[in-house]
Amino acid sequence: MSKKDEKKEEKVVDAKSNETTENNNIEISNDVVAVIAGMAASDVPGVAEMAGGFAGGISEVLSGKRNKAKGIKVDIDGNKAIIDVNIIVEYGTRIPDVAFEIQKRVKKAVENMTGFTTTEVNVHVQGVLTAKEVESKKSEGKKENKKDEKNVEDEKNEKSTKKELKKETKKSSTKRN
Repeated sequence: MSKKDEKKEEKVVDAKSNETTENNNIEISNDVVAVIAGMAASDVPGVAEMAGGFAGGISEVLSGKRNKAKGIKVDIDGNKAIIDVNIIVEYGTRIPDVAFEIQKRVKKAVENMTGFTTTEVNVHVQGVLTAKEVESKKSEGKKENKKDEKNVEDEKNEKSTKKELKKETKKSSTKRN
């Protein structure tokens, strides 16, 4: 067997995810699988939000970005994935139906996008949000979007003001000469 053939058969180990693949050195991180699963689960009707830990909530606040892998735990062994999904459901939804739909969508999304075999999708319901709480969360989101839009507009105005001041400064300095 030549050295090239040996390299092709060599298994790649990703130290971060402890995952082994034989797909010609293609490595898929656990974080990528978690994002895929999180996106699929959050789109299911009846899911109010993903349930993350305390650290995840703090990182979202500090970074200002939504963590798409929030509430997802992924274990990959070879070509098999085990996924745990932690959710908060909306009050009034039938929990078994929501859980089944999450299992179906997450399994399909992960298998289609990564090629892994999803052996388990475990759904853990961490809480229930009432309709009132869901509405207040939505309105908070709208307020945040309005704040973001206002900040962008303020930054644009500030930049244009600075440009105008520079132009005026240049004009006045050329008039003096």
